[in-house]
Amino acid sequence: MHAQVRPVAALAVIALAVGYAADSAAASDKLNVLFIAVDDLRPELGCYGITHVKSPNIDKLAQSGIAFNRAYCQQAVCSPSRTSLLTGRRPDTTKVHDLQTHFRGTIPDVITLPQHFKQHGYHTQSLGKIYHGSLDDPESWSVPSWSPRTATYYKQESLDLLEREKQRLKATGRLRRNEVTRRDPKTGMVLNVRRTGTPANGPAWEDPDVPDNGLRDGALADKAIETLRTIKDKPFFLAVGFYKPHLPFVAPKRYFDLYSEQAIRTAPNPFAPQGVPEIALHNSGELRSYGDIPDTGDLPEGKDRELIRAYLACVSFTDAQIGRVLDELDRLGLRDKTIVVLWGDHGWHLGEHGMWCKHSNFEIATRVPMIFRTPQQPARGAMTDALSEFVDIYPTLCELVGLPIPTGLEGASLAPLLAAPNRPWKKAAFSQYPRDKTMGYSMRTDRYRYTEWQSPGGGVDSTELYDYETDPQGNVNLADKPEHKALAARLSQMLNAGWQDALPASGK
Repeated sequence: MHAQVRPVAALAVIALAVGYAADSAAASDKLNVLFIAVDDLRPELGCYGITHVKSPNIDKLAQSGIAFNRAYCQQAVCSPSRTSLLTGRRPDTTKVHDLQTHFRGTIPDVITLPQHFKQHGYHTQSLGKIYHGSLDDPESWSVPSWSPRTATYYKQESLDLLEREKQRLKATGRLRRNEVTRRDPKTGMVLNVRRTGTPANGPAWEDPDVPDNGLRDGALADKAIETLRTIKDKPFFLAVGFYKPHLPFVAPKRYFDLYSEQAIRTAPNPFAPQGVPEIALHNSGELRSYGDIPDTGDLPEGKDRELIRAYLACVSFTDAQIGRVLDELDRLGLRDKTIVVLWGDHGWHLGEHGMWCKHSNFEIATRVPMIFRTPQQPARGAMTDALSEFVDIYPTLCELVGLPIPTGLEGASLAPLLAAPNRPWKKAAFSQYPRDKTMGYSMRTDRYRYTEWQSPGGGVDSTELYDYETDPQGNVNLADKPEHKALAARLSQMLNAGWQDALPASGK
């Protein structure tokens, strides 16, 4: 099956494709980039066919651009995913597999995506969460990065729970400590952090009755609007990183009111896949660090509905802030001069396979939302099923604005798909996730997901194989079934041939 386009007619797309590259090149000296990141956003949005989710602003962006239905991150956790996207390299090249390592300590001379734009005359600026936490990269930006400072919780019961958690962890010597273990000797920039202990958190969700800018994403939208007004007359690469729906799920009460708890749909498969190796699973440790979630065992009765409702409220809250920024882009007359790309840094389990949060190689954790809109968009409102990856964003933006594509990138420009979304494309997308010293390498093809858990010595400890044609939720591991032995061997060969062998013919 090739990529599909909906609802644009295929003949119209083909006709428009002929002039697309020329149009992009002609406008390249004028095109800005608005680069929108959303933390922990899975592709559960109206524009992805999930009608109960209220995301009108992201949906509107997709209606004027193109949505990638089968886009994948390279590792389902914040820093490795963002590092991979922003350097155009995969985790085995960046050597960033955790939340403590800065890529400047492993590949110090790499030219990041925004840095490349800066070197070619663009004003580059970061607002909110683009790189992870304290691992910012000053070389990427024309001016220092900015992050909002607002309260996390507002309700007294939430603040009381947070204080009790701090005291409990402190009394047992388990309160989280962050220790900088390596700095760049020239700049003092943090290159590595050692984290010990457990973070103190209040409840996993809260619905305060506060204005939008009383929380970080509202304040971030205010700053993005202010910044657009300031930089509108120069070529810019403006990165705006929204924080929700990351835990804790805190959004103004009016966004919770959009969803009835009784109507919330819980995961249809709240159990581990049949035959899955234990190493593929985790105990939802990120969620369990919150004060109202038990350290072990099942969630309290009804807690899953509470959490899903709160997650969706945060999606709608952040969607509203994205809408404010996009409206300002239009008000300033910048729409026809600006490429917009929106992405969520990885997927997220909401109880699927009995897990919460990310940290896995499953489809639900690795599949991501990704939307492009260009001023010359030939296929407006299209959705493509072409397999695509975050490492593709770097070369795509370079091609769209007419910048040279640096050597060493490990993705393929998606620009041809913007013109012809139904064209043949990659044979596979690749993700990975480490467990202790074992690395799980995972490959998504048109029909299958195949995963190998490889030991440091190169041996394969266990395998997974899911057939999405017969098992759309990936609930049965077929890897050890005799009738699938030949298929598993073929997919293993394809996985180990690597991403280079899976590139589209035009990208090799």
